Amino acid sequence: MQDNSTTLSTEQPKYQQLIETVLNAIERGTLVLGQQLPSISEWAATQGVAKVTVAKAYEDLRQRGVVRSQHGKGFYVASTNVRASLNVLVIFDTLNAYKETLYDALKAALPDDATLSVFFHHYNPSVFETLVRNNLGRFNAYVLMPHFESDVTDVVALISPEKLLLLDQTLPTLPGDYSAVYQDFENDIYQALTAAYERLQRYQSLTLVLAKDRFQYVPAGLLAGFERFGKDYNFPCRIVDTYDATLVEPEQAFLLFADRDLVAFLKDVDRLGLKLGHQVGLLSYDDTPMKEILAGGISVISTDFAQMGQTAGQLLSERRREKIANPGGLTLRNSL
Repeated sequence: MQDNSTTLSTEQPKYQQLIETVLNAIERGTLVLGQQLPSISEWAATQGVAKVTVAKAYEDLRQRGVVRSQHGKGFYVASTNVRASLNVLVIFDTLNAYKETLYDALKAALPDDATLSVFFHHYNPSVFETLVRNNLGRFNAYVLMPHFESDVTDVVALISPEKLLLLDQTLPTLPGDYSAVYQDFENDIYQALTAAYERLQRYQSLTLVLAKDRFQYVPAGLLAGFERFGKDYNFPCRIVDTYDATLVEPEQAFLLFADRDLVAFLKDVDRLGLKLGHQVGLLSYDDTPMKEILAGGISVISTDFAQMGQTAGQLLSERRREKIANPGGLTLRNSL
């Protein structure tokens, strides 16, 4: 039997980790009906635990009907019907329109008997850690959106990789064979700006507004792709921390992240009597239904959040562990 117990949460008792190793192996098909399991002595030796710990795990599995014991011969898989209904913990960064699209698609792709509990960390690592620690062992699937300036790998590593699915990005140093449906931020924005280059040439420069005063998370890869585009196309690109009305000038284009900045920008454009999409250009990040109609249509760089949710739901439903880049790109409308 392939042993993955060393990747399970150290917060769990050791016997519980051994139980989950057997259950996970049966779900994966690496343990089949009638297959013999390691003896108590063998498993205790390979895991470095007391024999009584292994015996406790086997007794629990026997009472569940998962294994049977045969006197003098050992333990065998008695049932492969161990797949429980999905009980999913979802931790998003914050609530907004495209997060609702993602959640609806995720829920629709799950079996009817699946249950979801949704929380938000609001870019606060302490809140995120508390949510993870307080819910260890309570769910059989964990869907996390780890959007932070600081590294939260140690916290995420508390969760068994077999139960983990990361949304929107991966954690490069996180060990284990976990699932992810992620954005390739650097290449996605580079390709999107390349596709928008003909329109961008109407303007003298492109300003990316980080919206740090709005607690807006912007991945480092996205900034790298933005800067690479400016360098490769010799196009003036700058990054500013916050939006200010004094930024708005004719023949300038802007890439905005926060919806409140978007509204403020449109008000300022109107106040200055500038024509959007001609005298001043606008790109927004992350599409929503509102942006399709606002100001005649806002051009966006966005991943497909409905597809992200659907793919995540399929991975959870099928108990598959893969890392899948989610499709995204540029949608040109009247604002650029």
